Amino acid sequence: MTERPYRVVQWATGAMGKAALRTMLDHPSTEVVGAYVYGSSKVGRDLGDIAGRPATGVLATDDVEEILALRPDVVVHAARIGAYGSHDDDVVRLLESGANVLSINGYTDPHAHPGHRLERLQRAGEAGGASVMGVGLNPGFVAEQVAVMATAVCASLEHVEVVESANARELRDPRYLFDTLGFGAEIDAVDPNDPSWGPAGALNGMYEEVLAAMAHHLGLELERVETDHACHPALTDLDLHAGTVRAGTVGHTRWRWHGVVDGRRRLTMSIHWFVETAHLEDAEPPLWRVHVTGHPGLRMSIDLEKHPDDRSRMGAEQYAVAGQVINAIPHVVAAAPGVTVRPALTPARGAGAIDLSAR
Repeated sequence: MTERPYRVVQWATGAMGKAALRTMLDHPSTEVVGAYVYGSSKVGRDLGDIAGRPATGVLATDDVEEILALRPDVVVHAARIGAYGSHDDDVVRLLESGANVLSINGYTDPHAHPGHRLERLQRAGEAGGASVMGVGLNPGFVAEQVAVMATAVCASLEHVEVVESANARELRDPRYLFDTLGFGAEIDAVDPNDPSWGPAGALNGMYEEVLAAMAHHLGLELERVETDHACHPALTDLDLHAGTVRAGTVGHTRWRWHGVVDGRRRLTMSIHWFVETAHLEDAEPPLWRVHVTGHPGLRMSIDLEKHPDDRSRMGAEQYAVAGQVINAIPHVVAAAPGVTVRPALTPARGAGAIDLSAR
């Protein structure tokens, strides 16, 4: 902990942003000095009221200039996922002002897309003496940290796959469920492998960065990323908190990105988002599976769970994202200006494609 708490701003207070806000209000290492909100109903409200905490005397705003004037050490950027790079203008302004940025939706490894975007972010960070870094669960944790760490037992490595299975039934935001994730769309009207479809355009770039970060940590040279996405129809009408998903429309999306190294698919990220389980191999899958093929191979199943005494409405995933944020704050503050790729949990690198089985 520093001599004084880190001055932090929460950018967006949706489900995950609100969880981060609560945790930072509670944590002794952080002083929440402001929050940027998108909804007019939240403007002018006390942050304690938004977060379900005692009054703080700090009011939410939708004025970026007010946020910049606060001179925070760190801004926790939790805006809704949009088209890849759509939040760059805001991130650049924050960096140029001297605020470090932690993003829970991307910026895992912008080096995956060299060129104007990377150069712009790097210049902004250098101009303000600040850095941007991606944190979170996926992106941010299970692939770039846990899966990479798992390969430390391998004398040789062929392939690493991460599979996420996320039940979207409890989501309450219609825009997020239907627009961002694509549920309820007519099956015949969408092609999930067409980047012009909104959900694909939002997700492809973000998870290409995840594979780039994995490759970097493993000492692999990523040539390209290939997609193998699919949509499955709901079998019945489903009345959910966010609205109704009609039978025959998208009720399950299976996103899959393959990282190609030396002409072969060596890294795979698979994500199943679903509102019914009919198209899952396992009706009750773990949140994550990690499958490493090598000498030796390895399989892991991972779930998150709340503390047994916790009666709050926060879910385990919300706690986990907030924990990632709190633990990353000192690192983004200490990082060199510009774009920062979060270091792996293990120094194990360079296993590459060496085959020791015949020796």
